[in-house]
Amino acid sequence: MLRVDDLKKAFQTSASQLVLFENLSFQVAQGEMLAIVGESGAGKSTLLHILGALDRASAGDVYFADLRLSKLSENDAADFRNREIGFVWQFHYLLPEFTALENVGMPLLLRGRSWRDVEPEAARWLGEVGLAQRSHHRSGELSGGEQQRVALARALITQPKLLLADEPTGDLDARTANSVFELISRLHREYQLTSLIATHNFAFARRCHRVLRLHGGSINEVAPESLIG
Repeated sequence: MLRVDDLKKAFQTSASQLVLFENLSFQVAQGEMLAIVGESGAGKSTLLHILGALDRASAGDVYFADLRLSKLSENDAADFRNREIGFVWQFHYLLPEFTALENVGMPLLLRGRSWRDVEPEAARWLGEVGLAQRSHHRSGELSGGEQQRVALARALITQPKLLLADEPTGDLDARTANSVFELISRLHREYQLTSLIATHNFAFARRCHRVLRLHGGSINEVAPESLIG
């Protein structure tokens, strides 16, 4: 599903070049749930941005099946993201002026589909995340956990092949975080997703198929059961 070859990301400062990471190489098989762990500032978010064609690497390549992401134009990259990738972030980024139902349906509306066509699908996905009764509430009327569930439904309404989640439970209390992670795990299984989850939560990372640790500009695979904390 995903192949990363000798990936490097560097930022040019006024005095020198800051290398965030380099020589990253790994593969993700279809159907895997993979955790990426590491300290704040290690580059987890930047790596997910590159894997999702939101950012470009300084060197190296990312292949989605046989598609080389670095060769995509800006328009092609946007189309690729809309078709193939579902994103969930630590902050939900719901549009406050729209209802939960409208937020979920937004990716399909951006494809040019009519609301009459999109509304039943958006309603079905709200049902999938347990929020059928909250469909006409705006984001400010929802709890943090409910907002993140809406964001997950929005990410999956396009039926992506790859789910990228960046600290999806980071802003939630322990009980709510666990329920959201359980929901992600269930939808991963039921919809045969391939999922990459950046997380500080080792308890969640241990429940993934594989774990990659990003540290000191390098990435290494570690056994999930070895994570302590």
